[in-house]
Amino acid sequence: MRNMTEADLTEVVLERYASTPDPRLRTLLHTLIRHLHAFVREVRLTEDEWMTGIQFLTRTGQMCDDKRQEMILLSDNLGISALVNMVSAGVPEGTTESTVIGPFYVPDSPQREWGESVLLREGADRELIIHGRVLGPQGEAVPGASIEIWQTDANGMYDIQDRSQPEHNLRGWYRARKDGTFLLKTIRPTSYPIPTDGPVGELLQLSARHPFRPAHIHAMVSAPGYRQLTTHLFDSEDEYLDSDVVFAVKSSLIRTFERNESAEAAAQWGVKAPFWELRNDFVLSRDE
Repeated sequence: MRNMTEADLTEVVLERYASTPDPRLRTLLHTLIRHLHAFVREVRLTEDEWMTGIQFLTRTGQMCDDKRQEMILLSDNLGISALVNMVSAGVPEGTTESTVIGPFYVPDSPQREWGESVLLREGADRELIIHGRVLGPQGEAVPGASIEIWQTDANGMYDIQDRSQPEHNLRGWYRARKDGTFLLKTIRPTSYPIPTDGPVGELLQLSARHPFRPAHIHAMVSAPGYRQLTTHLFDSEDEYLDSDVVFAVKSSLIRTFERNESAEAAAQWGVKAPFWELRNDFVLSRDE
């Protein structure tokens, strides 16, 4: 069709994509095109603004490498990651809620033995013991479940951001026992700013938003026959719980870390008193 008008264009574009063989892809493309075209019309987008947006997305992609995912960071900061989680995850009654995976997950982290610490440096003063069970939706034990955790060090940086940290510092996965019990050893998390030296940081500055995430530990729990759970354990005392820069806080995931000064308990867990302790169960849903 030649000499298309503004009123014609959207339907012509949709028609060109109408023969997309995969029905789900066809639906996604058609809906995306409609919404993008509607956005352009609603705000009366100028060519200068369009080019600014193109350049922003280009620079966002150029910031990505094997240790940094600026695109996920952008998705997180626009609330898209949280919304995708909300509309797609589903939470069967009584199971642990999921939340965003974030841009700092690294696959193939090392296995840790029962009660082994994921902290690979000396001088820990915030030791945290997390113990509990991995359970199914009916309260049944999930034997042999994998519990993977990752978090920042006390300086608010992940190992892949900070060359002074050993590789795989504060990362690793544990195997639950036959009765579903597990024992993790780490440090109490701290709040931290997301990277602000790229396009996402520029966006935060222009929109007068702070870059902080509340203190949390990432966890990914999986077992055959159950749906993989990606979640956080948030510190109830953190000041950023109500203003998380990536909108990922859920009330059911907020935890209270208890200070334990018992020398006997410290000896039992293999830490020095005083230390922090959290009793936490992960409840998985069935993989249907």
